[in-house]
Amino acid sequence: MSPQTSAGRYAVLTAACLAAFTINLDTTIVNVALPDLSSQLHAGTRDLQWIVDGYNLAFAALVLTAGSLGDRFGRRPALLAGLAGFALAAGAGATVHSPGALVLLRFAMGGCAAVIFPTTLSVITNAFPQRRERAKAVGIWGAVTGLGVAVGPVCGGLLLAHFGWPSVFAALVPVALLALAAAWRWVPESSAPEQARLDPLGLAASSAAIGLLVYTIIEAPRRGWTAPASTAGFAAAAALAVVFVLVERRRPHPMIDVSLFRTPAFSAASGSVAVAFFALFGFIFLVTQYFQFIRGYGTLSTGVRILPVAFTLALGSVAGVALATRIGTRSVVTAGLLALAAAFGWIALSPAFGSYGQIVGQMVLIGGGLGLTTAPATESILSVLPPAKAGVGSAVNDATREAGGSLGVAVLGSVFTSLYAHRLAAGAFAALPHPVTATAQESVGAALHTAATAPAVDQAGLLAAVQSSFMSGFHLACVVAAGICVLGAGAALALPGRPLPSRSAAGDGGAQAGPAGDGLGGVPPDPADRRLTGPQESMR
Repeated sequence: MSPQTSAGRYAVLTAACLAAFTINLDTTIVNVALPDLSSQLHAGTRDLQWIVDGYNLAFAALVLTAGSLGDRFGRRPALLAGLAGFALAAGAGATVHSPGALVLLRFAMGGCAAVIFPTTLSVITNAFPQRRERAKAVGIWGAVTGLGVAVGPVCGGLLLAHFGWPSVFAALVPVALLALAAAWRWVPESSAPEQARLDPLGLAASSAAIGLLVYTIIEAPRRGWTAPASTAGFAAAAALAVVFVLVERRRPHPMIDVSLFRTPAFSAASGSVAVAFFALFGFIFLVTQYFQFIRGYGTLSTGVRILPVAFTLALGSVAGVALATRIGTRSVVTAGLLALAAAFGWIALSPAFGSYGQIVGQMVLIGGGLGLTTAPATESILSVLPPAKAGVGSAVNDATREAGGSLGVAVLGSVFTSLYAHRLAAGAFAALPHPVTATAQESVGAALHTAATAPAVDQAGLLAAVQSSFMSGFHLACVVAAGICVLGAGAALALPGRPLPSRSAAGDGGAQAGPAGDGLGGVPPDPADRRLTGPQESMR
């Protein structure tokens, strides 16, 4: 099936979406298995944290490098190799018997995901050279990507209701193999060896900077955000970022043109994606605990109750790019981030045992806001890059997603834990022995167990203290999330304001309005709207 035909292009889109769904499903499906991993593998809190964060760290650290290598040596082999490696690592994860081995495999899965994810957007960019068609394709890709993240908890809960924790990893294998078969059948080869030359120093500096930043973010809640190790980590990451900029500015063929960050269609869009995933990952982290610890739902029930986010995120992604073609990226992305802020503000004002109908309304706002933000912002990032740099452009988008998501869990988790522990120690738990109180401060599950096993006369007071402390931390974290989203909406006002160019204009090279990055409504010329012929790009 030729990628130049409409059917061929949508076959490529299907394969890319399957691959993206696979690795985004993995970002959340493992979370619901953590209690089982703790009891059956004797994994401690630190082990559980790294089972989740090892994947994110490897993904974030390697994604820019992987995107650049895919541009240079070929996106199809990169996609096939990444999916095959992901399937092997997931299969191995279902057979291990120690938390240390599982952590290592999670790093391997994250590395394979770093190879896969930028390639999915690269092949979409090359299959859809006209910007309006590409915007629709990116909207579908964004819907499927968000769906993978949001349905992870329900898939994990369903598996755990009938099978053991290994099923969570084993279930990823057939999904990855299906994506591998689709990529083998439908995705053509594309590369740009002349335009995407290797930049070893740039690759090393970018991987080190992003990896150290995400590692420091992950460790900061435990160490303290102002602890010497945290401060040194942030300073070193900033220094490596400066080194990366200096290296790239001196290269005749840089991995990425750092001057692009002066273009709002690129920089403001990247920031919007980071804020959106800050909100998504932070919300899932908080609401899964709320459903299980406060409302007493099981893993499957929790996953099912999060489905409104998945459905509205998918609808919002498709609607977002459709609206962007009519009213402009700025309005759509700003509205999406304000919807997220409104949802978190609403949650912060809600009682502990409000109706599920009210919670559905909050999740509809969150899912819709995410869809309106991420898909149009992603398309904006791709619009300012030529096809030769599609992999790196996608990798920038992916790196901001992972950094934003990791920061969301770290920041909102730290805010929640700090106030929860403070309120718990000041309430009914203050009368208990210090070791018991300290354990309860570190774990909501342990606090509930203490309340349940206490003398009957004390149970009600202790349970009320846990619930009150939890909701105090939950509400404060939501206030912080709402503030971050409002700031993101303000930054999104720098995005181009006019609609995407018409089909005929796109075929001729993009919009005819305004200079790039004017921030006043002009749409930058679209270098990606070029036919994939000539020396710039090779497709076979």
